Amino acid sequence: MAPLLLLLLLLALLPAAAAAYLCCGRRYTGSAAVVLHRRGPRQAGPPGPPRDTWAPRLCGAGLRLFVHVANTAFGQICLLPFLMRMNNFSLMRSLDIHEDPTFIPEVAAGVTEDKSEAKSTSDVIKQLTDARSNSASNGFSFKGIKDYLECYQSGKLTPSQVAENIIAMLEDCDKSTPPLRAVVQWDREQIMLMAEASTTRYRNKCTLSCLDGIPVCLKEEFKVVPYHHRVGTVYLGTQPETEDATVAKKLREAGAIIIGVSNMHELGTGTTGCNPNRYHKIPRNPYNPNHFTGGSSSGSAAAVAAGLCPVAIGTDGGGSVRIPASFCGVVGLKGTFGRISCHGSLPLSYSTVSVGPICTSVADAAIVYSILAEPDLLYPYGLKQPKATLSDMCAPDLKGLKLGVDWTFFKACDAEVLSACEKAVKHLQSLGASVVEVSLPEMEEARVAHVICILSEMRDFLQPDFNKHFHEMNLETRASLALASQFTALDYIKANRQRTRSMRFLQEIFSTVNCILTPAVPCTAPRIYESDLLTGSSDMSFTVRSMRFMQLGNFTGIPGLVVPIGYSIAGLPISLQVMAKWWDEAVLLRVGLKLEQFREQTKKPSIYYDILA
Repeated sequence: MAPLLLLLLLLALLPAAAAAYLCCGRRYTGSAAVVLHRRGPRQAGPPGPPRDTWAPRLCGAGLRLFVHVANTAFGQICLLPFLMRMNNFSLMRSLDIHEDPTFIPEVAAGVTEDKSEAKSTSDVIKQLTDARSNSASNGFSFKGIKDYLECYQSGKLTPSQVAENIIAMLEDCDKSTPPLRAVVQWDREQIMLMAEASTTRYRNKCTLSCLDGIPVCLKEEFKVVPYHHRVGTVYLGTQPETEDATVAKKLREAGAIIIGVSNMHELGTGTTGCNPNRYHKIPRNPYNPNHFTGGSSSGSAAAVAAGLCPVAIGTDGGGSVRIPASFCGVVGLKGTFGRISCHGSLPLSYSTVSVGPICTSVADAAIVYSILAEPDLLYPYGLKQPKATLSDMCAPDLKGLKLGVDWTFFKACDAEVLSACEKAVKHLQSLGASVVEVSLPEMEEARVAHVICILSEMRDFLQPDFNKHFHEMNLETRASLALASQFTALDYIKANRQRTRSMRFLQEIFSTVNCILTPAVPCTAPRIYESDLLTGSSDMSFTVRSMRFMQLGNFTGIPGLVVPIGYSIAGLPISLQVMAKWWDEAVLLRVGLKLEQFREQTKKPSIYYDILA
């Protein structure tokens, strides 16, 4: 009897004890046992590349189950915090950083040297378009802006004839097995209207620019009249767009033929391009249709690599221009934060995203950059940017340039990628550049801080959609936004304190070198599995790894250029990345032009349409 009475007494006291704990016990924000690691203002943390992350690749029923559980109380309290710890996403909580946060990586333009005697941008563009191509003699070469201009100026073809060819190719690639799914919205009448206007201008010798008559597509993230602004979803853009984004408007003013809007990873939430929903489907890599294009500007890269157009426009918040350009073997440029207006694109992550071109060559990227790069009163960032120039881009060599390489960071990639990239660095040295060993500090901190910033900003912007259109989103998007809900205001502020540190470290590095070199992506394009076509997939490990060399540029706002330099044993493209200080895209393009010469032969993609044939 006594034990029973004691048990009843304990049960009676339990609610009172619980109430006392809840009301009187001190609750720590975070673990009370965590030791904070102080980061001094001028004191870098331990060196080394970002760590690899862990998460299983999920698809099919496993992905459905994970998404369901992740959005339950159990998932939010147990499962997702476990993934946060396993992938070091809670790193910021153990750091004591005293620098003021930098919420927008906008950098004032420095004092520039007098370029009065240097060639004007128009002179450089003329030199680029007049230069003889030496790639044709070595076999296949992509058809670029110069090739289109030669056809128009010689009378061999008119923009109208080119437009008819493009329309036929767009019809063909939609019917092919598997479908290319690069351009997901196009309109015959719209294409022909722009082409006929361009044909008239060539006939009357009053062209608008060197983009007049050049086929271009824009990522579906941009508003383009009269297409639906779906941003890779099935629920946005229910009505045709009536207003152009700034970049679309500028391309029209330059006389370009907008052939449509291109496929993308839903809401820009991934780096594969996997988008199985009914309006988009998965775009195919022209070099191997059984592999992904990369993302999130997936269709833009596929369209250029497949020959549908020599120029496409994308956005880059975590490598979303540079990753697909690398996987598809073409050139991708991410400008300095604010250099090209983002007005008219969905503001998914306001502090990490930049606009940039994907092109067949560095010369084409320079031409497009020179037309798009200028302040826009409708876009709050970059209003005080220096004038975009192409100074010294066509210099005969790289003498006087110092190229920084952090070899520990550089080598954090697959063996065949490393081998090709090391040879490309030696090629740049042979042209007179000096290679200087540098240390990129706190790259793991920068990796985690970038993830916190981009996911927190996307979750904030998409919160109404997450609540209202949850079941219309792809499973991967739901998983990513569920993870984003784990980040707190303290995480976000600490991440932006880290941004201040990372930008300061880069300022010091760029006082000693002109550029930083890295591989573009640590691996080649991953394979598409049958289950991906139905449910999509979620592969956090791949997503984080693919962004390894990209995140620094997005997090700090510096420009980056990826240039194809070779191929893997399986025939998939490999690229090198060049990064420079804020507003110095000219030096990127100068190095890129010489880097392009390293690849002795350009392999023809297995899916390629020769529009000018």
